[in-house]
Amino acid sequence: MFEKTTMQGAYFALSAYLLWGLLPIYFKFVDHVPPVEILVHRVLWSVLFLLLVLLYTGQLNKLRISPRKLGLLFLSAFLMAANWLISIYAVVNDNIVETSLGYFINPLFSVFLGMVFLGERLRPLQWLAIVIAFSGIAFQLVYFDKIPWIALSLAFSFGFYGLIRKNLNLHSVAGLALETLMMMPFALIALLWIYLNGTLQFGRVDLQTDSLLIAAGLITSVPLLCFSAAITKISLTASGMFQYIAPSVSLLIAIALYNEPFGTERLITFSCIWLALAIFTTGMFLHHRRGQYR
Repeated sequence: MFEKTTMQGAYFALSAYLLWGLLPIYFKFVDHVPPVEILVHRVLWSVLFLLLVLLYTGQLNKLRISPRKLGLLFLSAFLMAANWLISIYAVVNDNIVETSLGYFINPLFSVFLGMVFLGERLRPLQWLAIVIAFSGIAFQLVYFDKIPWIALSLAFSFGFYGLIRKNLNLHSVAGLALETLMMMPFALIALLWIYLNGTLQFGRVDLQTDSLLIAAGLITSVPLLCFSAAITKISLTASGMFQYIAPSVSLLIAIALYNEPFGTERLITFSCIWLALAIFTTGMFLHHRRGQYR
């Protein structure tokens, strides 16, 4: 029974990260729509879909939240919206490679945040991984004479988002529903502004565009539901091993499907990040095994 449950969890985790990795293909299909409007539809249709899921599963009571958590929830909603908008902007402007770099950096940045804000102590291999990753970013900064702001913005926004959500301790689906509900008034205002400026694409292009924009709710929420199912069936360590699938898939899509440049200079940066992640993952695995045998 244990092995069957673990395998189910692994399938759910694999599904979640594969879907997240394939997300750039969806954004490419709607790249004729301005990023802000895509974000608006992602918020509005996610609200509807998530509320239906909570209603169907009888978990609407999970939407209750104490007043003292509202400020943090608003901040997490803002960070999530920023992360979504930056990733949409990057994909529609042919920067999928840099988005994958950001999500490769994110686990290491999250470890650093844990040290700064949660008092967690870094082990020697974790320090080594962070130094190597920083070296890769520094190389890109020197070589291109510019900061890889898309990658760093994605890593920072998602890292701080994860830190806040950890402290909020909310139900994963209900938490996202609450965040999108908080964003909904701003999304409606943005939708009105887009309409008044005459740039609204929904209902004005074709049925395929409308269908794809409505599908944003499913595309946003289904991976989360898979992830939620996975973490109840496998350990956090095992779940962490899957998180590199999404940026790997996105990187392959960028190079093979959309012919984004990936020269020697980018290979050096990515190699530093990959080496850092290999060291980080090895250290985490060894620490986990030592904990099992104590």
